[in-house]
Amino acid sequence: MEKCARIYVAGNRTLIGGAMLRVLGGQGYTQVLREPEPDLTNDAEVDAFFERSRPEYVIVAAGKSGGIALNRRAPATLMTHNMLVAVHLMRAAHRHGAKKLVYVGSSCIYPRLSAQPTPVEALGTGPLEPTSEAYALAKLAGLGLVSAYRREHGAPFIGMIPSNVFGPDDDFAAEDSHVVGALMRRMHDAKRTGAPALTVWGSGTPRRELIYSEDLADACLFLLERYDGDAPVNVGSGSEVSIAELARLVADVVGYSGELLFDPTKPDGAPHKSLDSTPLFSLGWCAKTGLRDALATTYAAAVGAW
Repeated sequence: MEKCARIYVAGNRTLIGGAMLRVLGGQGYTQVLREPEPDLTNDAEVDAFFERSRPEYVIVAAGKSGGIALNRRAPATLMTHNMLVAVHLMRAAHRHGAKKLVYVGSSCIYPRLSAQPTPVEALGTGPLEPTSEAYALAKLAGLGLVSAYRREHGAPFIGMIPSNVFGPDDDFAAEDSHVVGALMRRMHDAKRTGAPALTVWGSGTPRRELIYSEDLADACLFLLERYDGDAPVNVGSGSEVSIAELARLVADVVGYSGELLFDPTKPDGAPHKSLDSTPLFSLGWCAKTGLRDALATTYAAAVGAW
């Protein structure tokens, strides 16, 4: 891409979208569209935005998301929002001649008991994790729409599937956020109040592959410039950690010295989630940020905002 290309990051206030803005700015792209976003659930508003702004490259990092608690409480809201976002943005990008679009999926779209690490060939081969099924179906539909536009129109759309993402623009709500954000906020509050112990949802045994949002944004830009295949691309860090190990690492970063307890009566989610990112690594990309450094940067940014 030329440095003066017009680039639209849909969902630029999200975890991934905010990281995309920073990475694009840091790499010298001068026409990243920063005007207020339209209501992405409103087709007419999205179309008018594309008609006015004429983005050449579109990164779909929009759509409501959350942790297990939010997925259990508001599955219809999450599913509807993500489906509308995908439909309206892809239709507008195609209608107004975008040179390329990348749709950011989610690792929860893989079957609950997929082989680990999971290759893209596993998509659709088994039941989804029940706690995130509605959201996962919407993200699957988004990737399916990418494929449909490629087949019917030859549209230059691609899909990517990140592992569990965290970073400075995360949601740090104690209950509804993803695991890193929730752990950080709860441990920060426990440290502030002097709580002697903190209970973590689940058994602590599930394993997750985490990726720092800045690394994911870098991979997204890499794929925009170098990939145009039909298959979606897994984007992971190549390393994983158990929830218990992650909780202890977050406690160390936060400086919380109380006892960590695990509540096996609460849902664990999928028992194991890591991605086979070999196709991406073979193109020459790799994550640059170590887990502890990424957690420390994320916490420092969060504390500054609390």
